Amino acid sequence: MTISADSSTHAPPPLEHPLEDGWTLPATWYSNASVAERERELIFSRSWQYAGPAEHVSEPGSFASTQIGHIPIVITRARDGVLRAFVNVCRHRAYVIAREHGCRETLQCPYHAWTYNLDGSLKKVPRSEREKDFDPDNFSLLPASVDTWGPFLFVNPDPDAAPLQETLGELPNIVAGSGLDFEQLEFHSHGEWPIEANWKVALENYLECYHCPAAHPGFSKVINVDPDAYALSVSPTFSSQIGPVRAAALNGTNGAPYVPTGEIANSQYHYLWPATTINIVPGPQNISIERWIPDGTGKTVEVTDYWFGRDVPREIVDEVLAFDKQVGQEDVDLVVTVQAGLDSGTVPQGRIMRESEQLIADFQRRVYDAIA
Repeated sequence: MTISADSSTHAPPPLEHPLEDGWTLPATWYSNASVAERERELIFSRSWQYAGPAEHVSEPGSFASTQIGHIPIVITRARDGVLRAFVNVCRHRAYVIAREHGCRETLQCPYHAWTYNLDGSLKKVPRSEREKDFDPDNFSLLPASVDTWGPFLFVNPDPDAAPLQETLGELPNIVAGSGLDFEQLEFHSHGEWPIEANWKVALENYLECYHCPAAHPGFSKVINVDPDAYALSVSPTFSSQIGPVRAAALNGTNGAPYVPTGEIANSQYHYLWPATTINIVPGPQNISIERWIPDGTGKTVEVTDYWFGRDVPREIVDEVLAFDKQVGQEDVDLVVTVQAGLDSGTVPQGRIMRESEQLIADFQRRVYDAIA
């Protein structure tokens, strides 16, 4: 994908204090239109991000639509069995073509019936015979990069992106070390939640458990969030939080809202630059994965997919989902309030707790390096 922005223009507001000294990004970076524009062009248009369940395009003749940042994407598996991805925008007048997922031999734009093969080539255009020198080969769908990791689809809007494995790095080995077995998993459900906060606010909240004792009392009864027990680590393309289960939660003696018994001994929470998060709750075979979609400057859509082991009882699944929903709602309340505080302009730059919030410091450095 061609990036149209000139990197010398539309510069974000300057830092008053350098990030190296423990200061945060400026509050204006969470509502400024030029910052959002540069994030779209310099981050979301050229990064690998989670796109949906791989099973949606497992069969020849299948397709699945998704959104990567601001870019509509369609993933296909044509009759030749090749997995492909394209910008899901008609080359005629920019209508978004495919919706949801399914099986069909072609993709037809509902606006003027331009029809594309699943390999992206333009097959049929009504009245094209009336147009002098119209060449359908010049109007194929724009390509993107696509790959899989286990049951997950990943897309990079850049057709010349480096392989997904370079972005994943050691993350698959860390996830495998949790006791999770991809072969046991079955897709369970999909959810989307609008959040009245900038995408960076939402992810910064995800990237620390400094707030957990105060804001997540139920979670903190299940997971040991004490700083000497709750492990933080930063890798070249991702960061991780791994928390052990409290013994009292396993014994049912501390009033925890969920008893985490099963093959998964510890919690794992991973952030993959720029907007994918992966969650493994202690207990049965389970994993959820999210992509965070910016919606303008002050809104985000959190898209979450859940998998569980095929033999996990329904009542246990319901307990895990209720536990996750409770923590998620507590987080939404937090980030909406943070956004209001940032928008007030009263604290131009905050102060990061370098040890407890080291993953936020890493995230903010990535953002700064990408767009400044």
